[in-house]
Amino acid sequence: MAGMLDDAALDTIFRAARTYNGFTDAPFTQGDARAIYDLVKMGPTSANQQPSRFVWCLDQASRDTLAGCASEGNADKIRKAPAAVVIGMDEDFHEQLPWLFPHTDAKAWFAGDPEARKLSALRNGSLQGAYLIIAARALGWDSGPMSGFNADKVNAAFFADQPKVKVNFIATLGKGDPSSIFDRSPRPEFDVFNRIA
Repeated sequence: MAGMLDDAALDTIFRAARTYNGFTDAPFTQGDARAIYDLVKMGPTSANQQPSRFVWCLDQASRDTLAGCASEGNADKIRKAPAAVVIGMDEDFHEQLPWLFPHTDAKAWFAGDPEARKLSALRNGSLQGAYLIIAARALGWDSGPMSGFNADKVNAAFFADQPKVKVNFIATLGKGDPSSIFDRSPRPEFDVFNRIA
């Protein structure tokens, strides 16, 4: 049974956490990437689809390549970050379901229906991308998720050998530099966008 997190943990993951535009020089290693992924993979997805495919840009050359695919406002953020990650989604994720979800023939649910696979990959891959942000925060890292990029360029640069994998979004990672953020934007109270049915 899950226990309730204390206020300090909730602050780390949500209330005091911020999206950073810049980072300190603290290094981000392959071990850090693996530790984040080891949490991400535990987050729920429909029928344990696990459609996300992550490319961790840990060296300068790979970040420069990714920056070349990004909008002008994002390119410099990627180049200067200690790490960046491309969050892709495999539109043929169903091929992995026989071992990821062995309880039933879940692969058959998606065979012959590429539109259903695209929708499910986007939905569940976005969940995994959100888990990545939360996992990074839980392990003491900050992130700068972004959608300002040329998807065709990212796919060509990072998924050319996997044509069914498409980029969802990208994020920078590191120890956030407080001088790089704005004042927190408003967050709506419950009654603004919610209703009880």
